[in-house]
Amino acid sequence: MIIGISVAIIAVAFAVLVFYLIKTLLAAKDSLEKTTQTLQEVQQTIDELGYEVKQIVRHANDITVDLQSKMKQIDPVMNSVKNLGEVLSEATLAAKQASTTMIAKFKQNKKQAVHEKAAITSAPTTANERTINSYATTYAAAGKNSPEAGWMKWVDTAATVWKRFRP
Repeated sequence: MIIGISVAIIAVAFAVLVFYLIKTLLAAKDSLEKTTQTLQEVQQTIDELGYEVKQIVRHANDITVDLQSKMKQIDPVMNSVKNLGEVLSEATLAAKQASTTMIAKFKQNKKQAVHEKAAITSAPTTANERTINSYATTYAAAGKNSPEAGWMKWVDTAATVWKRFRP
């Protein structure tokens, strides 16, 4: 009889174990089905995002090509601006040099005029000195045709051309 009771207890225990095992397996099955459904939704979302990302990349490539073509069109303008800057720099340097030269000439002429005035104010003692001073005074106006006055004409011409071409 003990064997019969033992076998019955073992059978009941086995039935309870199988019952709980079946419950656990059903819960695991539901969990796996939900996980599978979630993974399918994630896969679908990734596919949709993949398509949108590809569209964005294509659009970005189109914008890049457009931008490159426009940059190629702007390159000559930039080169012109660069060349204009160099020309203006050279013109500024030339004007600076011309003004420096003119100031130096004016200072030299002023010193020479002061010396000539001093020479004129000092009374010539001999007839020869009076003749030389008279000659210098009479023909001083003829200095306008000297080579020193020639560069002033070029400066005036350059200034006139500059005014006409300047905006």
